[in-house]
Amino acid sequence: MNEIKNKSKNPFDIIRNWYKNLSIDKRQTVTSYLFLAPALAFFSLFVVIPIITGVVTSLFNYTNKKFEFVFLNNYIKLFSNEIFLKSLKNTVVLVLVAVPIIVIFSLFTAVVLYKKNAVLRSVFRGIFYLPVVTGTVAVVVVWKWMFDPYSGVLNYVLMRAGVIAQEIQWLGDKRFAFWAIVIILITTSVGQPIILYIAALGNLDVSQVEAAQIDGATDWQVFKYVKWPGILPTTLYVVVITTINTFQCFSLIQLLTSGGPNYNTSTIMYLVYETAFKQYKFGYANAMGVVLAIIIGIFSLIQFKVFTEKEVK
Repeated sequence: MNEIKNKSKNPFDIIRNWYKNLSIDKRQTVTSYLFLAPALAFFSLFVVIPIITGVVTSLFNYTNKKFEFVFLNNYIKLFSNEIFLKSLKNTVVLVLVAVPIIVIFSLFTAVVLYKKNAVLRSVFRGIFYLPVVTGTVAVVVVWKWMFDPYSGVLNYVLMRAGVIAQEIQWLGDKRFAFWAIVIILITTSVGQPIILYIAALGNLDVSQVEAAQIDGATDWQVFKYVKWPGILPTTLYVVVITTINTFQCFSLIQLLTSGGPNYNTSTIMYLVYETAFKQYKFGYANAMGVVLAIIIGIFSLIQFKVFTEKEVK
């Protein structure tokens, strides 16, 4: 009879008994994985599976009408495509120019603001963080008005000051369009790093700073030998995240220039969007996405290696 009862137990009773018979360590492990399960399922569904799908479909000529295996043909085509190479160059230049400026400006601003009183510091933190929480469309509308060649404030001020003699097509002239995007990207990207740097400076050991000052260290020496090592982990995070976000710059390009003029402001992310959703070449677009992911991975690994070595020293 006991055997019959045991066999008739429902699955929940079996699992409960199995869990009770585990050691404390194993129970903790199982409990941890149960708590992680929803996040892991979400991550797998919306990150891992799309990545695998993207890599696989990049090996196919995948359009609305075709789905044929072409192996590495999409990748070979990419590096003979002048538009892709121009977009790749624009993307890399955007990262190499914008990221150092964002990091240096954010660090300098955070150091200056940290010396102010708490109220003033909070006010400026809110001002710098405002573009981050403001909708991208709203920010772009303001910048588009500023860069307007006929009614924009930028041309008006420069002409009144005698700097320029006639209106400049800031977003329509290939000499200026890319650098206009760089300026907008920088101004909309410094908010979060400033907040992070101020928080990092607040977590430093005050006694070390005071000891260095008592020993006669200058402000630069205090920053270089005491503060800088303490904020290196934050700097690594800021550099990596800013690099990834800059590589993925898309909304500014789409809303302001649509990659023009003549693809002079096109980035890989914008080209992926155009290729996939305007030309319906999904396999070819996925190949671009894979190349971009590899480039981001290489940049991130280099940054991790450089900043980890500095932290160890």
